[in-house]
Amino acid sequence: MTAAGALAAFATAGDAAAARTASEEPARGAGRRRRTKREFRGMWLATVANRDWPSGPGLTADRQRAELLACLDTAVERRLNAVVLQVRPTADALWPSPHEPWSQYLTGFQGRDPGWDPLATAVREAHRRGLELHAWFNPYRVATHTDRGRLVESHPARLHPEWTVAYGGKLYYDPGVPEVRRFVQDAMMDAVVRYDVDAVHFDDYFYPYPVADQAFADDATFARYGGGFTDKAAWRRDNINRLVREMAARIKAAKKHVRFGISPFGVWRNAATDPLGSRTRAGVQTYDDLHADTRRWVREGWIDYIVPQVYWHMGFQPADYATLVPWWAEVARGTGVDLFIGEALYKVGAAGQPQAWHDPAELSRHLTYAKRYPEVAGHCYFSGKEVVADPIGAMTRVVADHYPTRARPPA
Repeated sequence: MTAAGALAAFATAGDAAAARTASEEPARGAGRRRRTKREFRGMWLATVANRDWPSGPGLTADRQRAELLACLDTAVERRLNAVVLQVRPTADALWPSPHEPWSQYLTGFQGRDPGWDPLATAVREAHRRGLELHAWFNPYRVATHTDRGRLVESHPARLHPEWTVAYGGKLYYDPGVPEVRRFVQDAMMDAVVRYDVDAVHFDDYFYPYPVADQAFADDATFARYGGGFTDKAAWRRDNINRLVREMAARIKAAKKHVRFGISPFGVWRNAATDPLGSRTRAGVQTYDDLHADTRRWVREGWIDYIVPQVYWHMGFQPADYATLVPWWAEVARGTGVDLFIGEALYKVGAAGQPQAWHDPAELSRHLTYAKRYPEVAGHCYFSGKEVVADPIGAMTRVVADHYPTRARPPA
């Protein structure tokens, strides 16, 4: 929040002034507490393919734990206040789940007990450091390959092959199957009920990103469960809407204080497709391609926060950061849904990226620009490996320019 207005007028001398000053002090103190800045300063910590943590499969439990704590310590050093930890990357678990196998990204073998509970440790150690721990789930991705035979024998995708669809070299649960929707909710809710997580977090994967010349094979599912829908795309969106609404209700029924947030691809629809859309020319639109009506989730208040992945630099014509931030601010305005902006730290200094990403001040300019919009309540950085490595000093610049002290996340 901005600072309060002008200083109070000088008090007159004497006992009456002193008494008035003393009587007013609690109110002024309370005002200072109310004005304490709250903003979300998060980082994603991806486990799929061992992107961020652990650094490789098969490390000892002690080494895995040490690496995790080092990531949390770095978050504190960067004056962040939240870590979004991927605990269900591919229909598996980073906790002892009764529904799904242990993740292969821990031991190198799906279903093998790593000898410790990473989620329990992450929650406990994050809270010790004053960090929130958001449990990040991917609802529908089963595997980064299409061979069900490579899954552990007890895997639900092997027990129920009719639940799955192979597409684009990966295996997915079919969002149109009601049993799938209930199952993935049960699997995720197990972590919510058993652990003191601060939030449930979905990423941008719902129906998969389109692959050229391939079709997601759900004709039979549509024929069986399509009901009154004549448009398959509308039916697919309804499937995802149901997932979001039902998950939100289940979270609040179990633990009212646990928040529910989603980090979608940054473009809902282009204005050329829909006058409500952003003035962008993105090749992917979440509404049409991923069947995720992200704008509706905010306008209807189904979620507590949204983190659009605005992974483009200032001045990028097809999808300009300076175009999308005000668009999302308008979407969030008056809804009560917190808006945090997803920042592409992974692009900074990376080979093949446009020149803007080789300027260590680019990300800092993003935060300066976003401050124009009071709806923007913070930022989240993708991802943990780059927060630690600090390519070309961009994260150091962000901290110096925008995070002079620690801050509490939005309530």
